[in-house]
Amino acid sequence: MVLAVACLAVAAGEAMAQDRVFHLSIGDPARKDRDAPVVLDAVTDATTGDLITPAALAARLADAKLLLIGEEHTNMEFHRVQLQTLAALAAAGRPLMIGLEMYPYTEQRFLDQWIDGLVTEDDFLRLSRWYENWGYHWHYYRDIFLFAREKAIPLVAVNAPREVVTAVRKKGFANLTPDEARHIPAEVDVDSADHMAFFKATLAGEGEAGGMGGMLHGGSDEMWKSMLAAQATWDATMGWNAVQALKLASDPKTLMVVLVGSGHVVYGVGIERQVKHWFDGPVATLVPVPAGGGDQKTVRASYANYLWGIPTEESTRYPTLGLSTQAVPGGTGRQVVQIDPDGFAKRAGFEMKDVIVSMDGQAVPDRETLNRLTAGKRWGDAVTFVVRRDDREVTLESAFRRTPRKPAPG
Repeated sequence: MVLAVACLAVAAGEAMAQDRVFHLSIGDPARKDRDAPVVLDAVTDATTGDLITPAALAARLADAKLLLIGEEHTNMEFHRVQLQTLAALAAAGRPLMIGLEMYPYTEQRFLDQWIDGLVTEDDFLRLSRWYENWGYHWHYYRDIFLFAREKAIPLVAVNAPREVVTAVRKKGFANLTPDEARHIPAEVDVDSADHMAFFKATLAGEGEAGGMGGMLHGGSDEMWKSMLAAQATWDATMGWNAVQALKLASDPKTLMVVLVGSGHVVYGVGIERQVKHWFDGPVATLVPVPAGGGDQKTVRASYANYLWGIPTEESTRYPTLGLSTQAVPGGTGRQVVQIDPDGFAKRAGFEMKDVIVSMDGQAVPDRETLNRLTAGKRWGDAVTFVVRRDDREVTLESAFRRTPRKPAPG
């Protein structure tokens, strides 16, 4: 399960703040050995170094057929950039489709119902199982979904079912069942030195004690290969589904804009690399980069085609638990399998293998319930958990409070 959580960490882009990840000499040979500036509230064309506006960005994307916009899922500034880019493209008259990492392609009907105005907002969240399929607070994405419905821009579910990616990691492609294999492209490229270099830099770090890097540092080659195979499957399936939907567009000028974790976008080693095996249309990438205070002033020019400087976010807009859970085999509740050493769960007294029984008196039988109840909280709110620890129940009472941002060294 730790390895599955590690793959999720790549999608969320949580390790992107580490300086070494911004300066890897990988990706486009023409750009991988030089840096590009990152300027707050400016868009940098990483090829030319030009600082441009969102409107100019839309003009420079005139020939693109697939645009990948990276995100950190719980950072509202990333979602502001996504919405602002979509608005600029729409204002330029560009026909659009929006690909979403949030949903597996099997849930497409609910997105169609949303765009057609057939469901209310509350019904959409419930019927599409937002807090099961994705889990992050709806309000991070709400403005994008409302914009798409207002402009009648098709939303496309591009992800693979979660259990299929897990199956690839656990037993490899050759041992997938026919039902599992039908959910992914026939061709998935799992052999890339650049992708492995990025993957290890993001997850392994320097082997810091207590963090994800510490758990993975020194892992076997087979472990890394199985994790990378799962990540490549994820990338390929999202790229495949986005391209297939784009081929069905009635207007040949349509641009497919995929909103996805930055780990699937940067350096061109994720989705962009995979789609080149079956798609010859122009692909562009855009990734926001923190550019306030002591954050990045330059990144490797091959990091993305376009870099959008955003303010540093001191904390997430909505509280998070700071833990990862899995279903309890043969039972109900959610078992804790990872705890953020600096997060709420650690301060509240959670321990590994705790089974969450209830939250504020409401039973927690599944992931969707836990995520939905957490989404109802705001900073400062009190919360009471009951957990099963060994053979006894323990009550944990705490409050959601932010942790001050650590100052940059030096």
